[in-house]
Amino acid sequence: MILHIYIYVSVKPEQNGSTVYVPLVHRHGPCAPAPSLSTDTRSFADIFRRSRARPSYIVRGKKVSVPAHLGTSVMSLEYVVRVSFGTPAVPQVVVIDTGSDVSWLQCKPCSSGQCFPQKDPLYDPSHSSTYSAVPCASDVCKKLAADAYGSGCTSGKQCGFAISYADGTSTVGAYSQDKLTLAPGAIVQNFYFGCGHGKHAVRGLFDGVLGLGRLRESLGARYGGVFSYCLPSVSSKPGFLALGAGKNPSGFVFTPMGTVPGQPTFSTVTLAGINVGGKKLDLRPSAFSGGMIVDSGTVITGLQSTAYRALRSAFRKAMEAYRLLPNGDLDTCYNLTGYKNVVVPKIALTFTGGATINLDVPNGILVNGCLAFAESGPDGSAGVLGNVNQRAFEVLFDTSTSKFGFRAKAC
Repeated sequence: MILHIYIYVSVKPEQNGSTVYVPLVHRHGPCAPAPSLSTDTRSFADIFRRSRARPSYIVRGKKVSVPAHLGTSVMSLEYVVRVSFGTPAVPQVVVIDTGSDVSWLQCKPCSSGQCFPQKDPLYDPSHSSTYSAVPCASDVCKKLAADAYGSGCTSGKQCGFAISYADGTSTVGAYSQDKLTLAPGAIVQNFYFGCGHGKHAVRGLFDGVLGLGRLRESLGARYGGVFSYCLPSVSSKPGFLALGAGKNPSGFVFTPMGTVPGQPTFSTVTLAGINVGGKKLDLRPSAFSGGMIVDSGTVITGLQSTAYRALRSAFRKAMEAYRLLPNGDLDTCYNLTGYKNVVVPKIALTFTGGATINLDVPNGILVNGCLAFAESGPDGSAGVLGNVNQRAFEVLFDTSTSKFGFRAKAC
């Protein structure tokens, strides 16, 4: 993860030929189910700080699409889907995360001091007839360790897993396999995931994470490294997570997919230019040389220093009619209370190869009255394309051909 996005499934999946489409919602959005624990209210500052800390075998058969939602119901600005684990199938609300590989749930046994509150009861693997722990001496466990997710042996003979994120979040437990039900008739047998028996500093009421990174442990790898999603705006209808392929390629603009040296989980795009209010910023290609990780789990886009400062200056000039509001986390926020019509300047991002995306106005540009961009680091370092900027686009990941696709107004 870099920053998180969560997807929640609450509507009936639609099937179109061989493809099943499941809704995607923001986990704090109006379409997401109400949380069972309502006492944990998180401020935007809390959510942003957690999000900003983040940057630091193939399934043969039907293509699957799952509804995705903004995760307000589980106290997050990430996106969530509802899928089911085990036999009988037990629904779980999980974050979709292109910035991590290993999927995980909180599982029983787990004491209140070891696991954090979540929306649903902890997953109990002892109630599933298809569950099994991965043996410590297995090839699967050795591969997990080779990809830096292993944690030795638990309970003597079980394969252990451990995941730590840059924001201090961590989970440890038994690496396991069970049946994963994505939608009616869309089942992944022997799906590998972490059954967490200890979780630290995880804020939010989600039940786990669905990893969509590039490594072999991810759900995306099970579908050949080809998937797409559309992240809806807070007030919009549900989006979707489509595994196996995107929709018809018509309407997409494409750009080459890169990687981050030494960090094989991530996929990147490279910016070639930025327009604010119809005017192209005067930036040299070197300002974008570090590339940008495309991360569904990061909220705010992180731009390298020169590019960010140019964007901020142009945006502030276009928003001179509105009063800047001091904010300890983001530096370009506005008090928009009392305004009937707020005119937000358009922002367009152009990637190598000429692909240009016009960000959704205002929900793809502002979050809680703040510009959804921040300075990520010096020129030459990797930036992050966060989930706010991705809203309303179908974003296609195709690692088989090393390209990204963007289709506007997809949800």
